[in-house]
Amino acid sequence: MTAITFTKMHGLGNDFMVIDNQQQNIQFEPELIRRLSDRHTGIGFDQLLVVERPSVAEAEFDYRIFNADGDEVEHCGNGARCFARFVSDRGMTQSRVIQVNTSGGLITLRLQDDGQVMVQMGVPVFNPAGVPFLSEDVEAALYHDLQVGGELYRVGVASIGNPHVLLQVDDVDLADVERLGPLVESHPQFPRRVNVGFMQIIDRQHVRLRVFERGVGETQACGSGACAAVAIAHRQGLLDKTVSVTLPGGELKIHWPNENSSIEMTGPCSTVFEGHTRM
Repeated sequence: MTAITFTKMHGLGNDFMVIDNQQQNIQFEPELIRRLSDRHTGIGFDQLLVVERPSVAEAEFDYRIFNADGDEVEHCGNGARCFARFVSDRGMTQSRVIQVNTSGGLITLRLQDDGQVMVQMGVPVFNPAGVPFLSEDVEAALYHDLQVGGELYRVGVASIGNPHVLLQVDDVDLADVERLGPLVESHPQFPRRVNVGFMQIIDRQHVRLRVFERGVGETQACGSGACAAVAIAHRQGLLDKTVSVTLPGGELKIHWPNENSSIEMTGPCSTVFEGHTRM
């Protein structure tokens, strides 16, 4: 049995178990994570977020992310906002601008006066090898053809430190997320699996989005998915530089100054409860 002190948090309903592993020494085995993530017999969460001592001089902390299925992943935008609020509220940092190190690289978290957090998510990557996406296209094409379940879809792909694919739909409420999500997530052209976005464009400054996250399923919100959707659609000439993204759990503001700049995401985060468990 492992004794664990934790905090439960969420960003627009995308929920997390947050653990300060600087003060504990927990080995995050996949089986332990799957037990903790179970919503009937465990704590229940989309992702587990772990605070660790920095492994690089440029960062104040290392930020590790595990999906509910136990796999460690590179990035989680909603989690990053909760991470910033967690370390600030507990006096672990006095900084208002916090550099953290993830397996996907360094990211910057900015605490806002209104309680929201802005995350500089990094420069999006569109070339197939960088996503990764197995394709005959070696260049960063605006669209790619993807064969799924006997049907051909025209998609966009991007990495925001983690892989994303975007399907444009007429109405997200009618999108076949439950069927297509798992098929696309594990499509053989995505060797590390992929987060699957379904986007409805309202106008050039507003979209609706649902995301089927790899290793989790559909979530109430996905910060990196919102960034990927805006970046892909902006390159396609469909959106402006600043866009409101409405997800099932609420709204994020995404701003991308230019293609060589870090994409910025701003939104809320909340603490639900704190607790101890032995599992």
